Amino acid sequence: MTDTSMGTYSDPNATPPLGQAVPLGLQHVLAMFASNVTPSVIVAGAAGLAFGGAEQVYLIQMAMLFAGIATLFQTVGFGPVGARLPIMQGTSFAFVGVLAGIAATQGLGVALTSCIIGGVIHFLLGSVIGSLRSYFPPLVTGLVILAIGLYLIPVAIKYAAGGAATFQMEAESFGSLMHWSVALTVVIVALGVKFFTKGMLSNAAILIGLIAGYVLAYILGMVKFGAVANASWITSLQVMPYGFEFSLGAVIAVTLVSIVSAIETVGDASATTKAGAGRDATDAEISGATYADGLGTALAGVFGGLPNTSFSQNVGIVGMTGVMSRHVVTIGGIILVICGLMPKIGAIIASMPLPVLGGGVIVMFGMVAAAGMNMLTEVTMNRRNMVIIAVSLAAGLGLNLVPSAVQYLPGVVKTLATSAVAPTAIIAILLNQLLPEEM
Repeated sequence: MTDTSMGTYSDPNATPPLGQAVPLGLQHVLAMFASNVTPSVIVAGAAGLAFGGAEQVYLIQMAMLFAGIATLFQTVGFGPVGARLPIMQGTSFAFVGVLAGIAATQGLGVALTSCIIGGVIHFLLGSVIGSLRSYFPPLVTGLVILAIGLYLIPVAIKYAAGGAATFQMEAESFGSLMHWSVALTVVIVALGVKFFTKGMLSNAAILIGLIAGYVLAYILGMVKFGAVANASWITSLQVMPYGFEFSLGAVIAVTLVSIVSAIETVGDASATTKAGAGRDATDAEISGATYADGLGTALAGVFGGLPNTSFSQNVGIVGMTGVMSRHVVTIGGIILVICGLMPKIGAIIASMPLPVLGGGVIVMFGMVAAAGMNMLTEVTMNRRNMVIIAVSLAAGLGLNLVPSAVQYLPGVVKTLATSAVAPTAIIAILLNQLLPEEM
């Protein structure tokens, strides 16, 4: 039903006037844009790709292009694929820790191959997702998301200080006041815009903060535009740009995160229908959303893109605006596809100095950890659940921080044990199934 008297559209098939739909679609893009491209920058850096180089630009282009394509899978759909709901897709932060580790140690070929296989498995989960939900209660999913955020926070600090985990720009000035002034400008502007403005500006707070930091970095002489001038206007797609390289440990690690991502998508689909129409998501919508998630991830991997997932911040826009029209988010998907086909845009993003990006990801990674903590607030903090949280986090993060502690394990097992996310998820699932419930 369309409620035109109040300006809300609670039917996914409703179509607002074009003058209203286009700004709403752009609002969805602005809310997720920074979060969508950041994972590609980080994984490219972990793989040792030249900062601002053509390969990094290409990965950024694929992040935008396939976020748009995966969004169209969700909103337009075909056959059983797609929830036909206003669900915005984007590159998932959940995979960053695992893929950065794989890219740094085994290369992008292994990382992207794992994304393709993980995406296919993710797609197949669409037919059984309902029966798996019991294995991933808020205790498990909250723990995994918290572990992802805590794992990534040191990366954010290194970027803000002027370097990264596997490479450093301007190493002699690492931690300098110049770097921190730029990073803190991003944080301060983003927080100010988020909490002292409303509507589209508030939703684009991180993006506006990054622009402010970018301008300051330019004034300080930190921005190099050579790659922007050399970038073409239209991109050419590359099939399997880093080849097909199989690693069982990498596939298992990515698949575990894919399952968590699928459960998140189920939650976002349910939250979207609740926020926009005051109803529960149907089984067809939940399975369709999962199919679209997996297909988008697998297809992106074929062309050099990272895994996609539903973006929770865009669910908030649906609730805030009262517009549940899937056609509005379709416009957002089209905008992303256009951006993804223009390397000039990717080159501008790639020219962003590391401290600018660092300021943004301090907020974004912190929010990932906070989202995990928020999920854990639904959990009763009895002795049993506190033990599960303690053991899972201690083992998962501890082994990641001290990888030499398991240096004699076989390659596959070592990859899993030191990935932070995989051991946290595995231990949490096992303990949750094995430990008796306390009365």
